[in-house]
Amino acid sequence: MEDIELMHSLGVNSYRFSIAWTRILPRGRFGDVNPDGVAFYNAIIDALWQKGIQPFVTIFHYDIPHELDERYGGWLSPEIQKDFGYFAEVCFKMFGDRVKFWTTINEPNLLTKFSYMDGWYPPCRCSKPFGNCAFGNSSIEPYIVAHNMILSHANAVSIYRNNYQGKQGGQIGITVSARWYEPFRNTTVDLLAVQRAISFNAPWFLDPIILGDYPPEMRQMLGANLPNFTSKEKRKLQATKLDFIGLNHYTTVYLKDCIFSPCAVDPIDGDARVVSLAERDGVLIGEPTGTPYFYDVPHGMEKVMLKQAITAWPPMTSLTMQEEFIISVATSLFWPRQ
Repeated sequence: MEDIELMHSLGVNSYRFSIAWTRILPRGRFGDVNPDGVAFYNAIIDALWQKGIQPFVTIFHYDIPHELDERYGGWLSPEIQKDFGYFAEVCFKMFGDRVKFWTTINEPNLLTKFSYMDGWYPPCRCSKPFGNCAFGNSSIEPYIVAHNMILSHANAVSIYRNNYQGKQGGQIGITVSARWYEPFRNTTVDLLAVQRAISFNAPWFLDPIILGDYPPEMRQMLGANLPNFTSKEKRKLQATKLDFIGLNHYTTVYLKDCIFSPCAVDPIDGDARVVSLAERDGVLIGEPTGTPYFYDVPHGMEKVMLKQAITAWPPMTSLTMQEEFIISVATSLFWPRQ
């Protein structure tokens, strides 16, 4: 409550936070709703509204009930789609009268890599060359997990659209991490490396949701390791379009190709057979920030937004229209906060 008072004193008019799955459903759909967890978030949401602060709520930010991992392997199993839908519906029922902006999943493109490719986050699964975990397969599991996340997102959106959006009047979308990349050298291989890395980043999740399938660069690179959507799943994705796209943009980096040149393993972009670098010819790509590996590269934000605008609105062929869209979004979302 002290934090909410501080936000109010600063003139903050919106606050984004996540709901811990384990606080609401400690055993997933195999147990009861925890009234103490519901009361905790009710108190936060009510206090925000009392101070004129709009809550932006993320349903899933990396934590799942341990029982789901023990019963069927968590995100590695299609069963998670049922549990995620159940959890989302409990949130809509309990909080949807006051929450008007829902994010289904935060940065699924990072969670899949950090948990199932690098083994950094629970359940800490990976394999060489990305890591040396006791269990896991870095070449296959991240894409199975991503597939289940995309379909879980679609399930939650479908539940909201069909049962709650009309009477609650809210919006629902997804938030992805969106890096930007510049070629290390102006060569064909590095330019292609940039295109691959972009495809393995935000479009990995946004393309199926918006266009119905994974980027062609991923299909070409991964082959049978990349799951396929059934006709029924594609229809569901097409029927559950986004009301908004959330973009978390941290930095821009240089990229080198690793198909035709030997490279060290890149823990974030290595699945696209590239390596990221912050420096070229002794000059950093941007001013350093307080966080290692993040650099101040303003044009990266602009290019990320333009890329997603082109993906989200394929019929929008006029560059002028795209630029107007970017300017309007940037004006409303970013510049006032600066």
